[in-house]
Formats: sequence, C-alpha cells, structure tokens
Amino acid sequence: MHPRHFAQSHRDRPAVISLGGQRRSYGELEDLANQGAQLLRRLGLKSGDAIALMIDNSVAWFDVFWAAQRCGLHIVPVATRLTTGEVEYILENSESRALVVSAAYAGVAGDILAHRDRLPGLPGLPGLIACFAVNGAIPGYADWYGEIAGMPAEPIADEQAGTHMPYSSGTTGRPKGVRLALPSGPADALNPFNEQMVRKYGLAQDTVYLSPAPQYHAAPLVFTTCVQRNGGTVVIMERFDPADFLAAIETYRVTHTQVVPTMFVRLQKDQARLRGAHDLSSLRLVLHAAAPCPVAVKHVMIDWFGLIIEEYYGASEGHGNTHITSPEWLERPGSVGRASWGTLHICDEDGHELPAGQDGLVYFEGAIAFEYKDDPEKTAGTRNPLHPTWSAVGDIGHVDEGGYLFLTDRKDFMIISGGANIYPREIEDVLIAHPEVADVAVIGVPHPEWGEQVKAVVQPVAGASAGPDLALRLEAWCREHLSPIKLPRSFDFDPALPRADNGKLYKKALRARYWPEAGSAPLAR
Repeated sequence: MHPRHFAQSHRDRPAVISLGGQRRSYGELEDLANQGAQLLRRLGLKSGDAIALMIDNSVAWFDVFWAAQRCGLHIVPVATRLTTGEVEYILENSESRALVVSAAYAGVAGDILAHRDRLPGLPGLPGLIACFAVNGAIPGYADWYGEIAGMPAEPIADEQAGTHMPYSSGTTGRPKGVRLALPSGPADALNPFNEQMVRKYGLAQDTVYLSPAPQYHAAPLVFTTCVQRNGGTVVIMERFDPADFLAAIETYRVTHTQVVPTMFVRLQKDQARLRGAHDLSSLRLVLHAAAPCPVAVKHVMIDWFGLIIEEYYGASEGHGNTHITSPEWLERPGSVGRASWGTLHICDEDGHELPAGQDGLVYFEGAIAFEYKDDPEKTAGTRNPLHPTWSAVGDIGHVDEGGYLFLTDRKDFMIISGGANIYPREIEDVLIAHPEVADVAVIGVPHPEWGEQVKAVVQPVAGASAGPDLALRLEAWCREHLSPIKLPRSFDFDPALPRADNGKLYKKALRARYWPEAGSAPLAR
C-alpha cells in the first residue's frame, strides 16, 4: 500500500496531525509530494541519489519524505542535535545532493552553507546542489514550499520507490550510514517493512498512531510512514512530555504508540500524579524498543497500561528482530522475545554457535543484507567468521531453551576488571529502581591493578541532594541486590546524562571524562 491510494479513496482523511496545530490530509499530502518530486527531478536528482532531512517533528517531514520516496532517493534522516561538523560528516558520507532543514536549526544550516565548498560531489557532478528551508526562513536557503508552489501536482513520469538511509546513533563512535538496497519497482510497490507492520501490529485505516520520538530515528520513521501506507492517522509530538503524551492518547483516541524505555521511566517516576488522570481505553498496542527496559519499570507499566505492551529488539541495520508480548514477558521477565524476522544465532568470538544459556554475540540470518556506506571494513566486522550471511551489530545475549532472547549488554560496554567480564546493564537496572535515581550509566574507569573498575554516574531525581550521603545510600542499595564483583567502587553525579532522543546513552562521551587518552580506553573490543 501507499498513501497515494488513500488520497484517491479518502482525500480528506488526516494523514498527520501535529500537537503544534498543523494538519495534513491525504489529498494535500499527495499533491505536495508530487510537487516536491517534480522539483527534485527538475534539479537533476535521479534514482539512487541521496537527500538529507534535518527537520523537526512536523508535517513537513512527511511532505518532503514522500516527495523523495517517489523519486527513488536514499532519504537520509539527520539528528537535529548534531553539531555542524557531525552534520557535514553525514552529508559527505551519504553524498547527499540536496538538504532540507527546519528554520529552528538555522545556525547549523548557515555554517553548512559557509562550508559548502568542503563537501565533495559525486564523480563528474557538483556536490550539494540545493538547500531548502521549512517551517521558517534561513538565509541562503530556498523556501521549499515556495519552490514547489509552481510545480505540477501530478506524479513524475519516472517514479521509483526510494527508501530511508539511517545513520547509527554514534554511541560508540562516528555514526555509520546503513545503505539499504533500493526497492525494485514503482513508488507504491509492496514494502517489506510495511508487510511486517501489518502482520504483527495490525496497522489499518482505523489506526491512530501517536509518535512521541524524533522522526530522524529509524523506528519512528518506519512506523509513521507505514501507518500512512495503510491509511491511518499519525499524531506527532514535537517532544516527549509525560502529561502531554497521556493527554494526546485521550484527545485523539490513539490506538497505537511506540516509546523508548526512558519514557517509561519518566512515566513511572511520576505515576502518583499521572496515573488515572486520562482515559487510555482506546489503546490497543504500546510498543517499546531501542534500549533495554529495566524489569522493575516494565512491571509497573504493564500493571498501569495492561497486557497491551509489546517489545521488540532490532537495529537500524534491519538485519533481523525479535518480538515479545506482555503475557510472554511476565513468564520470562527481561526477555526481548523470539525471532520474528530472520533466524537467531548466539555465537562465540570465533563464530561457533553456542548452546542455550551461554552468552555470546547476537547474530541474525536471512533478513536484510546491509552494508555501511563506504566502510567495507566495518561491514565485514558485522559478519560471522564462519557464516558470512549471518550479521551482528555488537549486542551480547543468550537464549533459553524456548528460543527467547535475553540481552546482556553491548560488547563495547563490557567492563573487564581483574580478568572478569562485568556487564553494566544489570548494575544500571538495579540503580534505576532506587527512588532517588532519575538516570544512571555504569562504565569502566582506569585502575592500576585491575585494569578497569566499576563506576556509576548517577543523575539524581529533582530535589535529591547529590553528594557523599547519597553515594552511601546507593552503595548500600547495590550491596542488597548485586554480587560483590559487580558493586560500583565509586559514584559520580551528573545533572543530565548524555542520551539520544531514542534513549540510547552516549557512553563514549562519559568514558572520555575518565580515560585521559582516547587510545588508552579499551572501547573497541
């Protein structure tokens, strides 16, 4: 399916509603997407080229996305919190030929324009040939809507399906561009991601999907566009706020939503005020992913929202995933489910498959074959040494006898202290359950005898006093719940830990505070 079909059958149905007051019907979306495609073709962008979108959560996302999708382009979502240098790296690496930026990011946009001569072009062609602004004006940038206003609202003659080209969050290094093969066929051809969404989550014309996360992340982008492929309505939040989130569910009679665990944590910490404040009876599915969810937090959320909470594990690479329902999870707390796309394998460092119960690298076989843009070495590093068609993205875990996956941690985050492997996630799950902890990161720091030592960096809840007394209370809490080898040997406090909007923690930035020389930190194992 494709939103075009619903522009023909249900032209006035809302395709997207923004909590900021914007609204776009399917008919309007179709006309604007066709006009945008006409402009992109007139500029010379052809199938296989790339376009970068640095757009805030607004209807403009979908106007530009669907224009690029029907041109056969690689659509590169750019995180809105990146610095100029980080954005330039993505533009260069993706070989983007056009850039669309929200006026809210005019500072970075202006710097990019000033540095435009640094960005190399494709062979024999200029590089970044067009820069557009949406949701306001940016000096030197053309107005996207002004430019498409004179274009025909008819489909371009040579439509072809394009697809997104996400970049990893860069939590352990520079972002990696995941280059997916362009679909073969017309713009409205069957989409493999969409087929999964329909089959697993029941997306349909009556779906009202609330998206509280930034569109530049792969999961929100895939889910919102799949909702529109099936004629549903997307309700998009500019940013997550617990009270606004619950109010939106009631106001718009939301049927589906997807969150990340940090949103669950914020809801759980404020449940005394928020629980029961809004009618949530329209909800059919609350989906979560992107980062580990502490077991204690998920128990609270299932008790609050009911057995409609489901979880999946996957990656931007699209190489496979797992899925688990609430009843399954209550039988196996902490599991992220069984493989629902691709075949799951747990392997040792040499590529040999491990039996149930043993931790190893998590591989998938038989889903999407991906590659990192212009980085064959990193691409090769994801493949199993003995089975080159199996791929992994660095997660450690094990399966039980029923094939249910339990994630232990990221390979890059493992702490080696005195020869023992210590996984931070278990320690973090214990600390986040403490009533005075709003967020926490556990990392390894240098130690002259043991190599690394466990340190907890804690963000206290509002009103809690950071200092030695809180450290003593947290230490006592850990002693109740953890074996001695896993106990943090020191506590530091931070008013706000560096997290991406999808909940992933930038541990590289934290570790840099404690490893004086980048080369001394055993980050890449």
